[in-house]
Amino acid sequence: MTRAELIHQIKAKRSFLCVGLDTDLTKIPEHLLDDEDPIYSFNKAIIDATADLCVAYKPNIAFYECYGIKGWQSLQKTWAALPKDCFSIADAKRGDIGNTSGRYAMAFFDEKTSGLGFDSITIAPYMGKDSVTPFLDFNDKWAIVLALTSNEGSLDFQNFENKEGLQLFEQVIDKVNTWGTPDNLMYVVGATRGEGFIKIREHAPDHFLLVPGVGAQGGSLEDVCKFGMNKDCGLLVNSTRGIIYASKGRDFAERAREEALILQKEMEVELLKAGIIS
Repeated sequence: MTRAELIHQIKAKRSFLCVGLDTDLTKIPEHLLDDEDPIYSFNKAIIDATADLCVAYKPNIAFYECYGIKGWQSLQKTWAALPKDCFSIADAKRGDIGNTSGRYAMAFFDEKTSGLGFDSITIAPYMGKDSVTPFLDFNDKWAIVLALTSNEGSLDFQNFENKEGLQLFEQVIDKVNTWGTPDNLMYVVGATRGEGFIKIREHAPDHFLLVPGVGAQGGSLEDVCKFGMNKDCGLLVNSTRGIIYASKGRDFAERAREEALILQKEMEVELLKAGIIS
């Protein structure tokens, strides 16, 4: 999916919602556990219930890899079920170099090779340029690079300052910006970092930001939009637990839709305030 196509979907759906598919067999409704593929059954129901309200889906790959070949098959079927008008994110956080990165890119981008053709993948940039650029060699595919996260351990490294006073996450963004463009690079920025978005936008004014942490993790959508939205919206705000685990009963898909609709309506208000839609 191109940048223009993504922006079109945001305007058409009046939403910048990304639904996380971190599907845990210990948390899905019990009646699905007797299905041949409970993970896929759950995901398909969530997708069908929310597809008109969101512009992206983000399976966390660890929740599939942990089940071995069956989990990978569930992931392939889930990817195939994603609507083609939705941006697909492989939340894999890969971070190796050279030929290895190239193979990871094939695994998630090359449908003929792997059965998967995601639009994007999350990447840890610690090993530098050759851990990111192999993913940028694929047309209309995106690298989503970790920049400023909201986990407790983020303070271990991300805020270290150099002698010029730039924090590490700022240096990462400045360097990564030289490897690609706003047409194939995004950044992960945790919603609970609040005014950290001001600094992010100083270094990446035009890039899209993937923002986890709204909802169950306590991030404020209003603050994210106040400090992080740009002229094209420039945000994909992810919600996982607050949507997909809204109910453990047979009404799980309906409840997921209700929660997604609440967020979509809040996003519509923010898009209207920003003049991105009318």
